[in-house]
Amino acid sequence: MPELPEVEVTRLSLAHRIAGARIESVRVGKALRWPLGIGAQALAGRTVRAVRRRGKYLLMDLDAGLLLLHLGMSGSLSFAATQPTPGAHDHFDLVTTRGVLRLNDPRRFGAVVYAAAEDSPQAVKLLGRLGVEPLTDAFEPAGFHAGLKRRHAPIKQVLLAGDLVVGVGNIYASEALFLAGIRPTLRASRVSRPRADKLHAAVREVLARAVARGGSTLRDFSNADGQAGYFQLEAMVYDRAGQPCRACGTVVKTIRQGQRATYFCPRCQKS
Repeated sequence: MPELPEVEVTRLSLAHRIAGARIESVRVGKALRWPLGIGAQALAGRTVRAVRRRGKYLLMDLDAGLLLLHLGMSGSLSFAATQPTPGAHDHFDLVTTRGVLRLNDPRRFGAVVYAAAEDSPQAVKLLGRLGVEPLTDAFEPAGFHAGLKRRHAPIKQVLLAGDLVVGVGNIYASEALFLAGIRPTLRASRVSRPRADKLHAAVREVLARAVARGGSTLRDFSNADGQAGYFQLEAMVYDRAGQPCRACGTVVKTIRQGQRATYFCPRCQKS
């Protein structure tokens, strides 16, 4: 599933190229997770002002309204001067004066949704409960620790929930907890302030490093230029069950938490 780094990498690969483009037409294929919410022809003639990110959503600001794009579990965006004939998994094309933005999504859990404004009901429904952005100054240690103290679920589940800090998906939660030396099953409310500070720094470090590496390509993720990510090649524990820990040599373990695989080193993450 594309996580915050993959979405940010996608944004960086297309934002500067599509800004200022005028929409010429829109092609909508098979139904995605949510409907577009506006007639496709009504978008023609509008101008793309900028592309932002909120959590795992891309926000494409138009001169009237905005589009919220989500990659779902298997989606990817490509942006090129022209695109080949749409394939079975190409479900949305935004044809502009600067190129064609295409959403490919084999599992169709992604979406493109129009909203009249960021505070409109359509946008608030999707964005209103998202937590703090981890790569901004709004994500500060004291508030993070205070939020952990109010939650009694395992720390990894709290990171994944997205209402305290947004965008820390399965890969990066496992990696941040390893870096901070915290067992993923530890109850969040039991994380002390010093350890919360260490985890806060680890979350920021892991996500920033993942963005710099182009994200993680486990199956078919690529950015809007078709380039794969490489963070997974340097992961310390994620998807390394049965292999020696890169730090101490202990065999990496895996457990299931909330239907997701969790990876950790039992020596480096004792509690």
